[in-house]
Amino acid sequence: MATPFAEGWATPVATLLTVDVAGGFLTVRASGAAAAKAALSGGASTPEHIQLLVGCAVPRGAGGNGTALRFPDCALHVLPSVVMLTVTETRLTLGFGELKPLMFQQVPVDAALRSVFSGAVAHVLAAAHVLDPHGLSHHLLGLAELVLRSALRAELERVDSLVARRREALEYMREHLSDPSLSADRVAEALFISRRRLYQLFDDGQGVSERIRGLRIDRARALLADPAKAARGIGEIAKDCGFVSAAHFSRTFRQVVGRTPSEFRGR
Repeated sequence: MATPFAEGWATPVATLLTVDVAGGFLTVRASGAAAAKAALSGGASTPEHIQLLVGCAVPRGAGGNGTALRFPDCALHVLPSVVMLTVTETRLTLGFGELKPLMFQQVPVDAALRSVFSGAVAHVLAAAHVLDPHGLSHHLLGLAELVLRSALRAELERVDSLVARRREALEYMREHLSDPSLSADRVAEALFISRRRLYQLFDDGQGVSERIRGLRIDRARALLADPAKAARGIGEIAKDCGFVSAAHFSRTFRQVVGRTPSEFRGR
């Protein structure tokens, strides 16, 4: 029915058992000798094949677990909770560089897209014995394009949304730095999001309180370095930057900058 892959194409179904793909997620991987060499050397190379692993269940009756269909340009492996679709990179209209936001991470897949994908796979398995192999190969390539383009669009929109919300949070922090009561709870309330969601916006190892402190120190440095503000006392600058006292400001500033505010201003 299906012509075999060229040598080195087929991935044994057993190897899929070691892949942990959560239900509802997509993992995109590069495969082939060039990709393996690049991974070992740390270099950049376009892979021979792209693998899509989708955590979803194919309806029962469509085919047995471990089913594999192989064609010259693509392959389909089906396990109880994971479907892997492997395609030749050059057959995709999306370039490898465009796929990098999806590579080697678990990307959420919308329930509607999962339903379309699992249904299409079920139909392919049920009717593969009567379908033209060449046409079926094109169908699977189109299915890969559909999943990749839909997931990529959703991921880019998600990232854009995160960037926009992060920008809003930072703008609110800067506008209210002079308020000593500024806190993560205040920022979350102002943005109508949960505290947990706020911390997810800044998932870079730096807490929200630490970020607020950093913004205050940045403002203080700018004020202390401004010749036009030379007449302003340290206490006034501390107040403008949201510190509860000049002593607290001086301790924090020295801890971060390595010099007291007066020493910094003098230099």
